[in-house]
Amino acid sequence: MIPRISSKVASFTESVIREMTREADAHGAVNLSQGLPDFPCPPELKRAVADAVNADLNQYPTTFGEAALREAIAVKTEAAYPGWRVDPETELCVTCGATEAMVATMLALLEPGDEVIMFEPRYENYGPDAIFAGAKPVFVPLHRPEWTIDEAELRAAFSDRTRAIVVNTPHNPTGKVFSAEELALIAELCQRHDVLCFTDEIYEHIHYLGEGGHVPPATVPGLEDRTVTINSLSKTYAVTGWRVGWTIAPAWATKAIRTVHDFLTVGAPTPLQAAGVTAMRLPRSYYTDLAEHYRRLRDLLCPVLADLGFELRVPDGAYYVLCGTGKFDPAKDDVAFARRLITEVGVATVPGSSFYAEPAKGGDLVRFAFPKREETLLAAIGRLGTLG
Repeated sequence: MIPRISSKVASFTESVIREMTREADAHGAVNLSQGLPDFPCPPELKRAVADAVNADLNQYPTTFGEAALREAIAVKTEAAYPGWRVDPETELCVTCGATEAMVATMLALLEPGDEVIMFEPRYENYGPDAIFAGAKPVFVPLHRPEWTIDEAELRAAFSDRTRAIVVNTPHNPTGKVFSAEELALIAELCQRHDVLCFTDEIYEHIHYLGEGGHVPPATVPGLEDRTVTINSLSKTYAVTGWRVGWTIAPAWATKAIRTVHDFLTVGAPTPLQAAGVTAMRLPRSYYTDLAEHYRRLRDLLCPVLADLGFELRVPDGAYYVLCGTGKFDPAKDDVAFARRLITEVGVATVPGSSFYAEPAKGGDLVRFAFPKREETLLAAIGRLGTLG
């Protein structure tokens, strides 16, 4: 037998982010690479899972999501963003995390040969997701130091082959929160070229801009009927291992996404969906406290990184900071530098090249994640102090 693999799979590697966590574990490094909290989730959610398992809610759920969770997501969405009404019967699909939600969306709504615009740097999954669907990623740069969009570059990226644009706000890895003006530009271009908008909003409540700081693209005039909103429990409720996510989309798109999801994973875990109902019903103060919690962690780590000589823009959202490494790594070998941080300093980061289709563009960057206990960050800070 001649060993053969799909040409699609051969075009990319396994996740660098998850690899760095394995390296951190192997070397006993403080893990500031993968965005996984090292503190407990809300106790109400733990009790809800235990209650669901004890009630024998352990069998297949409704494929596209238990009715109670879909209803709770719809209610919570309108409470967070008044005027945004979601029909839980026709416009929601519960998935195995936002990761499955994005790939199911692309498989459902893209054709081979379609083009999908993505901003770079970008979360590493988006490119392979498009390739799985037979589509071509088209990358538009976010420009340092403010990670801004060049309007002319974005306009030039749209063509008669463009089917969708991916918008991740708040943004991983830069911490950028897309402004109302930027979203209005995206809306104009999507309408002009009849393009869909796939939005990853898993950090919707983790931003530092105050009330109204995050604007869901689906609420922007011109994007209401062409947006697939992707979200999950993972980041907001510190349960990244639960793998419960969802899409909100027009009924015609939801029907297609549900069909793909049915044959991709069948359904998200039943007892964890039950706990998701509890999560959706947490009080408004939970989200205010969440943002303030991450603000304190951001303000603990970022000044230290800047004082050490990393080049950075303090993030407006999410829980990452993308740093220039010129002082420490003039060779711009981000992978070697990240490995040196693990083996010699004892702190794990993500090399910036993993966020670019052309690795050299991220060769002078590393990403630090700060969803950690204060003592974890202080331990990392102590180790980083040894950098020469």
